[in-house]
Amino acid sequence: MKSICDQCVEAATAGTAKCLKDWWVFENFTESQLQELQTIGIRKDIPPGHLLFSQGEPAGELFLIRSGRIKLSKVNEAGAEVTLDFRKNGDILGEDLFSDVDIYPVSARTMEQTVTCGFNLMSFKKLILQKPEIGLNVIKSMSSKISSLSNRIESYAEVTLEGRLYSVLSNISKEHGCIVGNAYKLPFRLTHDDLAFLVGAHRVSITKAMQALVAKGRISCENKIITLKRC
Repeated sequence: MKSICDQCVEAATAGTAKCLKDWWVFENFTESQLQELQTIGIRKDIPPGHLLFSQGEPAGELFLIRSGRIKLSKVNEAGAEVTLDFRKNGDILGEDLFSDVDIYPVSARTMEQTVTCGFNLMSFKKLILQKPEIGLNVIKSMSSKISSLSNRIESYAEVTLEGRLYSVLSNISKEHGCIVGNAYKLPFRLTHDDLAFLVGAHRVSITKAMQALVAKGRISCENKIITLKRC
């Protein structure tokens, strides 16, 4: 793993600033603020299946996904690992650090070759103390992100399990899916256990709801790869 972003080492300032500007958390930043961030940036090339951080581990780093995909999971009280979410290019990991969380509440594992740019928490806090406007811009960006995430919560307002399941699958497909003809195709497998946790239902009920969606032609599923017809 590379400890410093190679673009910074090569002094490609404009390119690195453009890269940071792509991340939603820094979208309100000025060029001078982006240059400040470059001085503390850390770049990592991570192979598939690598555990980026574990649930309960001391939290000390913020990660921005430049490429690849990461699965977030959590071990429940029964000792079973459940899938919580998937993060892709442009997403941020470790945002709980902004709330003074001292341990990671979930585990993060790469699903494919992944590149991240990140910041050590102490270095980031020090920079915010020196440049308060940077902290204000982070707050603005996170407020916008919370608004977009509310769409996922709205999926639970669906009366039927079938409707809730389709809404959740639709949100995941729009965020992570590839457009194939008139459909969204997920690039990774989702088990019925994964879906049960994401929707908040029993596995047996998910199986029945999936069968109903397939029968109605709203989705198709082959080798646990789900495809949704685009509306």
